[in-house]
Amino acid sequence: MRISLVSEHANPLAALGGEDAGGQNVHVAQLAAGLARRGHEVTVHTRRDRPDVPQLVRAPAGYVVDHVDAGPPEPLPKDRIAVHLDELADGLAERWRQAPVDLVHAHFWMSGVASVQAVRALPVPPPVVQTFHALGVVKRRHQGAADTSPPARIDAERQLLHDVDHVIATCTDEVRELRELGLPAGRSSVIPCGVDTTRFAPAAGRRAGRRLVTVGRMVPRKGYDTVIEALAQVPDAELLVVGGPSAAGLDDDPEIARLRAVARSAGVADRVVFTGAVSPDEVARVLRSCDVAVTGAWYEPFGIVPVEAMACGLPVVATDVGGHRDTVRPDRTGELVPPRDPQALAAALGALLDDAFRRRRYGAEARRRAVELYDWQTVVERTEVVYRALRASAARTAEVAGS
Repeated sequence: MRISLVSEHANPLAALGGEDAGGQNVHVAQLAAGLARRGHEVTVHTRRDRPDVPQLVRAPAGYVVDHVDAGPPEPLPKDRIAVHLDELADGLAERWRQAPVDLVHAHFWMSGVASVQAVRALPVPPPVVQTFHALGVVKRRHQGAADTSPPARIDAERQLLHDVDHVIATCTDEVRELRELGLPAGRSSVIPCGVDTTRFAPAAGRRAGRRLVTVGRMVPRKGYDTVIEALAQVPDAELLVVGGPSAAGLDDDPEIARLRAVARSAGVADRVVFTGAVSPDEVARVLRSCDVAVTGAWYEPFGIVPVEAMACGLPVVATDVGGHRDTVRPDRTGELVPPRDPQALAAALGALLDDAFRRRRYGAEARRRAVELYDWQTVVERTEVVYRALRASAARTAEVAGS
């Protein structure tokens, strides 16, 4: 098939660790690479954010990245891209008129808006699949006045549920949210984000100690302050906080400064280590050096870090929100605790750190579950099944219309 993936702010070639460069970039890159390996012709359309970047770049994994003009050719926070969606849609429509595609898969709500608008301008519109990656209604619920999303986001996401041909949600909790927004019956599938189970794999002879690790972007909703506060009730444990700016930029980062103040107030500053941003290979090495992975996120649309930790054979203590409810199995691969509850988090962490046998049992089951359900090959194959069904349905509709 000729497949277009639209990812307006998350370029699969971007360096990870920036404010808007994270899980979606990895997801799109891995999906594109997996589809290309299976023989499909894959193009990822993303907004041009540099004047000197070529329009078309062939990635080593075999897919093409197409940089579409939409607004100034410079980095923009994703919440400021919405005003340029008409230009993005025009660019997409022009490309698809010149080189028709079999299917469009939009990633994030703005990509969906632009993709729907673009295919409507075509003589034969291809099916459009939507993956939201995050929902405005959830963000608004948890961030309130601090939510910087465009005011039209929630209404746009609600409309997309009727405009696209199919929605791929990354977890069952997202489907529940989508149904409350008006998702029609029979128009969705749940396909999780994937993990590279070769890169993220257990190491022989992992240390038996009391080292905790938490990984992600340095934003308040990740709940690092809750984890640090919980550490005060877990004697002798060390916490690695991985992510944020480079190690050289830690002292200038306001969120790091806030978290360091939390650690001092909790009396654990000597037991918290901020590493700064590290490469994906280094993330895997750090995970393998630890005993338990923990996340204190207030909400999490999917949460790839717990799955990466599971693939490394670590038990995971996570908040009972969003995608964690699918990935972490209580009393099997880890534990779920209420968000923003340092006492509950400390109790779960302390119990695991004090029980080496349970850690090993959880870790072995976590690895098995990660390989069985979240390996990228499985995720790509399941996505391809959805694509083929939609393509076949579109072909039948075209045949009936032409008869």
